[in-house]
Amino acid sequence: MMINPAMQPDYWNLFLEFWTLSDPNVVWVLVGSILLGISASVIGSFAFLRKRALMGDALAHAALPGVMTAFILFQSNDPIIMFFGAVVSSFFGLFLMDWLPKNTKIKPDAAMAITLSFSFALGIMQLSYIQGLEVAGKSGLDNMLFGQAAAMLPRDIYLLSTVAIIILLTVAIFFQKFRLIAFNRPYAKTIGVNIVFYEILLAMLIVLSVVIGLQIVGVVLMAAVLLTPIAAAKFWSQKLSVMLVIAGSIGGVSGLLSANISYMAPAMPSGPWMVVVLSMIFFISFLFAPQRGIVSGWRRLRKFRHKVREENILRTLYVLNERRFSSSPPYQSPLRLTQKFNLEDILMARSMPINELNSSLKSLRKQGFISSRGTESSVQLTSEGSKLATSLTRRHRLWETYLIEQADLTSDLVHHQAEQVEHLLTEEQANQLEKELKTDGKDPHGKNIPHGEI
Repeated sequence: MMINPAMQPDYWNLFLEFWTLSDPNVVWVLVGSILLGISASVIGSFAFLRKRALMGDALAHAALPGVMTAFILFQSNDPIIMFFGAVVSSFFGLFLMDWLPKNTKIKPDAAMAITLSFSFALGIMQLSYIQGLEVAGKSGLDNMLFGQAAAMLPRDIYLLSTVAIIILLTVAIFFQKFRLIAFNRPYAKTIGVNIVFYEILLAMLIVLSVVIGLQIVGVVLMAAVLLTPIAAAKFWSQKLSVMLVIAGSIGGVSGLLSANISYMAPAMPSGPWMVVVLSMIFFISFLFAPQRGIVSGWRRLRKFRHKVREENILRTLYVLNERRFSSSPPYQSPLRLTQKFNLEDILMARSMPINELNSSLKSLRKQGFISSRGTESSVQLTSEGSKLATSLTRRHRLWETYLIEQADLTSDLVHHQAEQVEHLLTEEQANQLEKELKTDGKDPHGKNIPHGEI
């Protein structure tokens, strides 16, 4: 059947209409969604860091029967009634998850699964029962499953915004205590921190965050709003305060975009779209975050491998100079790294693909570590190249000596390990090694250990 284009919604005009903020309801929904995203992301971060990631999911499911029970008892969808019903039910679920492992042989993860599945089943049964009742106000209850920001009334937004601000202010006030409990509970106990109080307070904030998120995100997907932002933020920073800011920003952006989509397409639940936005941000962070992103890590590893290959060539040129110098008596000191070598000389001393050698030599020329006079195939260390080659050789031979003296390795086992470490040692560490080693200026193979710059 052909669809009349005139019947299609004008998404572009709806998009522009949303961002003009001319409709007061749009402003309230937008503010509420952003505050929910920020508050849920911040408080969910502590559950994530305390390795209780699925507690939010279990509490969200536990809230469903409370909402339905409140409606059955009062036959009203007043947000205050719904809110307190969800809070009571969520606290019962929290009690059950805590009581079962302490008083039975059921483990915490199993207790969480039992609470989640039982609560969700009970809530769905109650929802089915309510749908058969002849009462007003029941039509919006099914939005609790997947959320629908566009269906929210101003009174819902007032409650959501108030609770979200309370959550954020409480976290700001008790941030140091929450951080201490999340990362170092034994130390917090030794300095007299009331761990039980702050654990209960943290659990209350998680419950409140879950409850106010039901209408926007829904029961099924609330866990994603609590956990995905902090999972993405960990790719950008390892400092807790910075992580919370990033996680809150990610949650706020997802709330903003999901509210926009819900306005443009009221038939689409806002919860799934919020999770889709969060998932997209997570995968972008997973791939491209500068601290721990996969692509960034791959680029750093590639850059380091190129650096290692170039430094190996410089040290090879040092060794070639040393061999030629010692084979031309009388042997004089200090060693002068002024000899020229062709590609065959380098390949005889260090085997590598010819294309990698040419690429590395080109890079070394650009950096000013080697020069080519007369022909591109003949290379010579520059003054800067000589300094770096000498330093690398010194680190290599000092580390070989260290492995012989301190690790009791034989001389035939130390070369490969020293080749890996020489690129990581700093000059300060090399100087410290030289002070501590009982060396006569020779490495385990009888070669001279260079001293300082040439």
